Amino acid sequence: MKIVTSDQMRAIDHRAAQSGISTSLLMENAGRAVAEETRGFVNYIAGRIVLVLVGTGNNGGDALVAARYLHEWGADVSIYLLSDRTPEDKNLALAKQHGIPLIFMHRDVRYAKLKNVLSTAEIVIDGILGTGRARPLEGRFKEILDRINLEKQQRPQLTAVAIDIPTGMNADTGAVDQSCIKTDLTVTLGLPKPGLFSFPGAGMAGKVVVADIGIPERLSRNIKTGLITAAWARSALPTRPASANKGTFGRVLAVVGSENYIGAAYLACMGAARVGAGVVTLSTAKSLQPILASKLTEVTYAPLPETAKGTLSVKASSAILSILPYYRVLLMGCGLGQHPHTRDFVRNVLAGLPQNPPTLVLDADALNIVAGMEGWWKQLPADTVVTPHAGEMSRLMGLSIEKLQGNRLEMCRKAAAQWAKIVVLKGAYTIIADPAGRVSISDYASAGLATAGTGDVLAGAIAGLAGQGMPLFDAAVLGVYLHAAAGEMVKREMGDAGMLATDLLPALPKAINNLRIGRPIDQPDLSGRS
Repeated sequence: MKIVTSDQMRAIDHRAAQSGISTSLLMENAGRAVAEETRGFVNYIAGRIVLVLVGTGNNGGDALVAARYLHEWGADVSIYLLSDRTPEDKNLALAKQHGIPLIFMHRDVRYAKLKNVLSTAEIVIDGILGTGRARPLEGRFKEILDRINLEKQQRPQLTAVAIDIPTGMNADTGAVDQSCIKTDLTVTLGLPKPGLFSFPGAGMAGKVVVADIGIPERLSRNIKTGLITAAWARSALPTRPASANKGTFGRVLAVVGSENYIGAAYLACMGAARVGAGVVTLSTAKSLQPILASKLTEVTYAPLPETAKGTLSVKASSAILSILPYYRVLLMGCGLGQHPHTRDFVRNVLAGLPQNPPTLVLDADALNIVAGMEGWWKQLPADTVVTPHAGEMSRLMGLSIEKLQGNRLEMCRKAAAQWAKIVVLKGAYTIIADPAGRVSISDYASAGLATAGTGDVLAGAIAGLAGQGMPLFDAAVLGVYLHAAAGEMVKREMGDAGMLATDLLPALPKAINNLRIGRPIDQPDLSGRS
């Protein structure tokens, strides 16, 4: 499913009109969809007291249509007009014909009528501004939104529904105004907007539903940003022919772990193995091998020479470079640490890569190390995936976390283009971008994954999928999907408090199997994301 900015959505609407699909038809479809989703969300609508807030433009028109349908289905509807509508407004005329009470803000002295209706309302529908807002809320709009929010705080049972996006939210970045309405349900129209998958906006939207309003799919084909869906993930899964052997599914060399981060080596290696890699080899300091061997029984080992103090020796980089030709993927960084000897090791390996190097997956400490190298991306092969969290990304880009998080989507896209690398920007609603401008966004935000080691599992999963010969962008996207789906499976079983990174490992092949048999039960979709 494509994701569009507000400008892209306006362009699609314009092309729809040029192709003969009228604005009035789209508005009718949108308003009915809002009414239907509202009715479904609250289970029944007859007899419910509904306040519909109607603003300017198409968003207000959608709200008028929704009000009419809810009235026809037996709801006790009142319309509060925050702006004047044109005399030719067909939907306002129809509301009047149906006898729906109209309250005009400019005639409502001290909001007396608003207070009266709001005090008994069970449902409030926000059709005030939609995606068109480009300035801070102020004046009477702000005062009314503040009243809605206060009423909802005092009466949590009051259901708030937003049309397209909550008023006060930036559709493109997820930034929110102080007076933004916190909704229980957002019915976004045609195609989802990026701000719904970026905090703080994502935290204001409640359950998000995408309403099909009749815009042909062909009008969004040139859009390069999309959500990762179960249907795509199923189609992308590597094949598993019965005639295969372990070499068929690729060889992954994992240069991970250190004295202080032994667990990272286990998590990364098992992440690769659990998504189906044929051979996973752990290459870590020689003294750590006996510790890990009792737990990592399925991997092979290529221990690295070390100094008397347990740090990697100068010979370690040549040891790695000598065995690289035997591997399809080199995963490096998880739990490596940042000792000066380790820094030298990473730099020497990257500087000594052969002319036709394996695919490279860099995570964690490898990223922190290369961030200190001027023009680091020029020293890496084209087939490279970097998997930073926000802190690592800020160091790689040389900007503040605040600026990065202010527009994660565009920052990730920009970085992928500048570095000519695939970038996986981890966090709630993980973003994957490639140098050509393609972007995929994960429809997951789980507190259960906010625990040490889950990133190591993800890096391993991406490496394991790349090892099976998948296109690198697809491997990164599918790795993110499976990692998040596994997290959802664990969350459903035990909740998100106390979830451990190791819990994800047995869930990864289950998530793959669910896809293969057509039962992606743990994929939240946009007809019901909470």
